[in-house]
Amino acid sequence: MQETSTNGGERLQVTVAGDEGSPRLDRVLAARCANLSRSRLKALILAGAVTANGAPVRDPAYHVGAGDSITIDVPEAVPPEPKGEEIPLDIVFEDDDIIVIDKPRGLVVHPAAGHETGTLVNALIAHCGESLSGIGGVKRPGIVHRLDKDTTGLMVVAKNDAAHASLTAQFADHGRTGEMRRGYLAFVWGVPNRQRGTVDAPIDRHPFAREKMAVREGGREAVTHWEIREVFCGRDGKPVASLLACQLETGRTHQIRVHLAHIGHPLLGDSVYGPHFKTKAGHLGPEAQAALSALGRQALHAYLLVLEHPRSGEILHWETALPEDLLLLEKTLRAAP
Repeated sequence: MQETSTNGGERLQVTVAGDEGSPRLDRVLAARCANLSRSRLKALILAGAVTANGAPVRDPAYHVGAGDSITIDVPEAVPPEPKGEEIPLDIVFEDDDIIVIDKPRGLVVHPAAGHETGTLVNALIAHCGESLSGIGGVKRPGIVHRLDKDTTGLMVVAKNDAAHASLTAQFADHGRTGEMRRGYLAFVWGVPNRQRGTVDAPIDRHPFAREKMAVREGGREAVTHWEIREVFCGRDGKPVASLLACQLETGRTHQIRVHLAHIGHPLLGDSVYGPHFKTKAGHLGPEAQAALSALGRQALHAYLLVLEHPRSGEILHWETALPEDLLLLEKTLRAAP
């Protein structure tokens, strides 16, 4: 592959070898251009920035043959629309390819309606500078997964196209064939009737409340594995809540919250998926009731992240402790009755 500069961008010249595994233009380019993510290549094809033997091609499925000459005009990276903001980040790990943070409660991951500023993306742009430009989309530079606004814990962000492509593939695989793992600690109402289990139930938009997700036939595949870590008793000495360790095999919006509510054990503090369990708080001890009332969010924390480093291939493992509000909830639950 040859590279030349043109109008501030890059012109890539690729000759099809015929051994790329597929004749599709997008797949051939993905095999030959490791520094550009598959989504970026598709966008360039659709934008008319790719030619085959001198003729523009706008179809990602276009078949190429051995010996064909492909030209890709990669425009100069456009600065992301969100502006950098000096927002403190709890950085767990950082190098030239990725950055891992321990996200606090209340921090929205990327700009959206109603949250144009004060997001993790704004903080990352200020921290990383130009290195994030154009990676993964203007509004979500470097973002390969997300946590809900009020869910705390570990997140990884890509700092270049190659890292973005690698992490995207790992998250899509969810540990089926690789080492990727994401673990969550969830404080839930009640106690499941066995030590561990799996929720395999498709998730889609709620049919009436569009801000919610729901288990629905015909939805997208969603699989959550859970295991009981601890059981908490109420004032009457009977089990009232439990701490579950969850691992995701898929990554749907609100997946853990929806799945645990679906099996009758919604998260403590989850006003969206567990509103009918508010009366359960009366079974807690007074200190636990106060801690839950002060929590003001779903009791969910992303405590574990395991992935393969996109450049070195090293398996990296991080764990983070519960934040102070969940530590207090845990302490008071243990103290009851």
